[in-house]
Amino acid sequence: MKESPRSKSLAAAVAAHGSIVVFALMGLEVMIMISPFAFFFYSVFSPIFNFLDSFAATSWLTVFYLPHMILPPTTALQVVRIAGSVLFVGGAAIFLVCALQVYLGKIFKWGIAQHGLYRVIRHPQYLALALWGIGMAILWPRFVVLVSLSVMFVLYYYLAKDEERRMLSRYGDSYAAYMASTGMFLPRFLERIIPSAPRALANSRWRHVAVPVLTLLVVVGVGFLCREVTLRSLPFENVGNLSLVSILPEDNSVDYGIAQAIADGTNDSLRAIMKPDKDYLGYVMPPDYIMQGMIANTGSSFHLFKQHNTVNLITDWVLHPFAHLRRSPAAHMAKMHNVDPAVARRHHCPLGIDDATLDCSTCPYRRVILVEVDPRGSKRLVGSETLSIGAPRIPVAYLDINVQTGEIIDSKPVEAATAWTGVPTPAI
Repeated sequence: MKESPRSKSLAAAVAAHGSIVVFALMGLEVMIMISPFAFFFYSVFSPIFNFLDSFAATSWLTVFYLPHMILPPTTALQVVRIAGSVLFVGGAAIFLVCALQVYLGKIFKWGIAQHGLYRVIRHPQYLALALWGIGMAILWPRFVVLVSLSVMFVLYYYLAKDEERRMLSRYGDSYAAYMASTGMFLPRFLERIIPSAPRALANSRWRHVAVPVLTLLVVVGVGFLCREVTLRSLPFENVGNLSLVSILPEDNSVDYGIAQAIADGTNDSLRAIMKPDKDYLGYVMPPDYIMQGMIANTGSSFHLFKQHNTVNLITDWVLHPFAHLRRSPAAHMAKMHNVDPAVARRHHCPLGIDDATLDCSTCPYRRVILVEVDPRGSKRLVGSETLSIGAPRIPVAYLDINVQTGEIIDSKPVEAATAWTGVPTPAI
């Protein structure tokens, strides 16, 4: 029995809209993981992530390709991060405006939507979803998000083609004239300058194979390029079997002194933790850095899903691309309750320092979280190699150090998991 055009259209719409649901679940993971519903979400998705992470062929899918915990160290990466917020907010706004225009047109029977963005683009809603999706993929840059974004691109392309066939059947010459004067996803003058090869490929007999494969290769390829640029941009300090990387760029200047203090130190507990035949990655950060729970379980203050400021954190993450990395949990709570952030940070200091004369912005103390890196072979890993795909990174300890004196004031072992237990979390 031959499938009817109507059932094909319905199947295409269900597949396309289903793809955006999957993409939203993948991309909005960051919003869920800082909410009280994190463990409900991960009860379903954690086995999937861990399954992907357990095989060399798929472990790259759970990896991040842009900085998420580390403040972008170069202007180019900062521009990319800002673009993520702009595209995320702008794409969502454009989609809502265009959707309102279409549905009002259906209610009032206005016919073909030809006003606003529809005057120059036939599918501005799909363009808006693409922009929103790209923004989301920058804000939560897991490779699995890129793969799901690629699938969404492909399915919405075919849904748009199917809609155009139906509109031609319904409106005939009037829609054909509209198609001749507008672009599909971009203004017509921009589509004209696109190289002819991709257009020919999209119209070839092999398009049902070529379009998905090419889309996936291009989108994921951009992700690997971004990851390479990111790793080359991170300023590592290496001493012996320890590589240090700073969360905040202003701490780059103290990394060498910290590395030397750790290498030369006489802290017994630290010597017992750091084995000479292992490689270690150390993250340097303020003691109350808000996202340290993603690296190691350093205390309940950094279990973001247990805090009661989820909306505040999400708003900060989208609208303040860099400030949110500098604010402590206490500072977020101070903002919510409209109290002095300096006093809040002092009273919630992880080091237990309640000194009214101490300015948190010039605090001499730093926390270093040590992660043991398993090279899965005889090769030693140094610098960016400690962030290699497939190399297990196991939290082992954290230490607090006075960067002015080099004194290690405290060191504590941690469990071999992050605050999110076994869920693969960002490493950059």
